[in-house]
Amino acid sequence: MSPTRRAFLRAAAAGAGALALPVPPPRGRAAGPPGGRADERGTGPDGEARDRPTPSPSQLVWQRDELALFLHFGMNTFTDREWGDGREDPALFDPADLDARSWARAARSAGARAMVLTAKHHDGFCLWPTATTGHSVRASPWRGGEGDVVRAFTDACRAEGLRAGLYLSPWDRNAPSYGDSPRYDEFYCAQLTELLTRYGPIHEVWFDGANGEGPDGRRQVYDWERYWNLVRRLQPDAVIFSDAGPDVRWIGNEDGIAGDPNWSTVDPTVVPVPGADGPGVRDMLLHGDPRGAVWRPGEADVSIRPGWFHHPAEDDQVKSVDELVELHFSSVGRNAKLLLNVPPTRAGRLHPTDVERLRDMRQRLDARFARDLSDDLRAGRSATVSAIDLREAIEEGQRVARHAVHGRVGGTWREIARGATIGHRRLHRIDPVTVTGLRLAIEASIGEPGPVAVSAF
Repeated sequence: MSPTRRAFLRAAAAGAGALALPVPPPRGRAAGPPGGRADERGTGPDGEARDRPTPSPSQLVWQRDELALFLHFGMNTFTDREWGDGREDPALFDPADLDARSWARAARSAGARAMVLTAKHHDGFCLWPTATTGHSVRASPWRGGEGDVVRAFTDACRAEGLRAGLYLSPWDRNAPSYGDSPRYDEFYCAQLTELLTRYGPIHEVWFDGANGEGPDGRRQVYDWERYWNLVRRLQPDAVIFSDAGPDVRWIGNEDGIAGDPNWSTVDPTVVPVPGADGPGVRDMLLHGDPRGAVWRPGEADVSIRPGWFHHPAEDDQVKSVDELVELHFSSVGRNAKLLLNVPPTRAGRLHPTDVERLRDMRQRLDARFARDLSDDLRAGRSATVSAIDLREAIEEGQRVARHAVHGRVGGTWREIARGATIGHRRLHRIDPVTVTGLRLAIEASIGEPGPVAVSAF
């Protein structure tokens, strides 16, 4: 993860609230003709039957997890930097009390179902005993050079029932072959092969297109197709993340904020490779495309601290519970998945403040969504509602382009929430209002909308 990655504008509108009831027939015109593979038939605004992309089983599992923790840990933890230069002495890496199982327990307390570890960051230091370079834990004093952070991490994930993901930085400031593209591709694929064959099932393989060498630096051309095909061959059930997917896309900012609208479908020609720039890239990452030919949902990454690695000076700058709850609404609540970075300390543990905030965030969210009031409303009773939770059956695709929720207040129907897309989950927070009924209006859709589940809280 890079603090200097290109910046994208935040979504303009904040989320409101959430709720669910039977869906009436759509009103208005559909949002536009869809494109995609022949997974499901739909009807475009011109009345023609068209195909709609749908998620793979692995993409469904990934999105339904809703929250994963990102763990930035490595040489930068010990040098107090965000970007290393690749010249760090491996002797610096020596966590006194590394306990990956405690990382996994903290993740579970937050309600996360997966974690992603920085197996190698831009400095090139490898957290596993690789045969590809001497710049790894094998050259460190930690556990007498016999330690393996990736092994500890993957074992801890499985012990706690979490899915394991790995980030292998393509940019490597230590590797002599970097810039000699064919030679470095061999080196990089050898590292990928080690990670994807030694540690059991890997749920997510995380790439970025970072290359901060500058105009006078080494120019490496990444062979993305080769990397992705290698993942497909060695870990066929894994989802691949990058700006360009091919399974999961970056949401376009490091603030944990998805757009509204946020389509899980994209036009793959607009962002063909990680790090691509040009017209339409920002909007495609942030919003997707209702006519998109492939299913590529958004992942919203953000750190619990100002930096991505642990810095003692930031121990009093951990995001508050209110801020973490807001992130849930701006990511999960807008059809994205939240990847929340919580960096281990030099000791090899998560800081107590971070662990406490994770636990309190989960308790706040559990209390917020503890009781679904829609059953009261269906039974004819009144209820005071402050949040609405809408969910499309995304295994059949994503169709809703614009919607509104109306509440019956004192015998009169009035609009209480409005938004664009729904997808896996759309959360609306609203000013508390006492209603005796709720109604969801689909005002625009791609073809005939499918079922939408509605809950009120």
